[in-house]
Amino acid sequence: MGLARKISLVAAMGAAMLTAPAPAQDMPETMQPGPVFSFGPVAEIDSDMPIPGETEFRVAFDLSKGADAGEVNRGLVSLARFFNMHAKAGVAEEDIHLAVVVHGPAGIDLLNEAAYARHHEGATNPNAKIIAELLKHDVQIIICGQSAAMMGIEKSDLLPGVKMALSAMTAHALLQQQGYTLNPF
Repeated sequence: MGLARKISLVAAMGAAMLTAPAPAQDMPETMQPGPVFSFGPVAEIDSDMPIPGETEFRVAFDLSKGADAGEVNRGLVSLARFFNMHAKAGVAEEDIHLAVVVHGPAGIDLLNEAAYARHHEGATNPNAKIIAELLKHDVQIIICGQSAAMMGIEKSDLLPGVKMALSAMTAHALLQQQGYTLNPF
């Protein structure tokens, strides 16, 4: 495969991974939805680092970048991608434990419809369905209480199932004590 084709393929894969949930026909052949979430496309890889059969993942993500009004937060889609790629690679769903600690502007993406509309000129929160699906698979979604206070976000403004921590720092420390590692992405 020529260099130009490789660059084109990498760019297409990156675009597919970083956009809102897309129908399978809009993705390169190498990227497929599922097997757990219909969003969060992944590729099957012949990896030189096989995942041992007894692997159990406990991974925390940190999310501070908010999405534009009416747009899906790509950081939330990354959780689905992580889950999908490891389930596809043979890790049992019950052995994949994920959490996301949200602070700063990304907190707006965790708001219920009324609160989100107040912050984004009446827009509907496209993250609500993604968050509901993540929660169905026991993904913990945690907002920093300090960021929430700074932005005027009350617990009653949050989507059902979103937890509020004292702070993002506290949430990460507690997750680490529970065996979670911090994903650098």
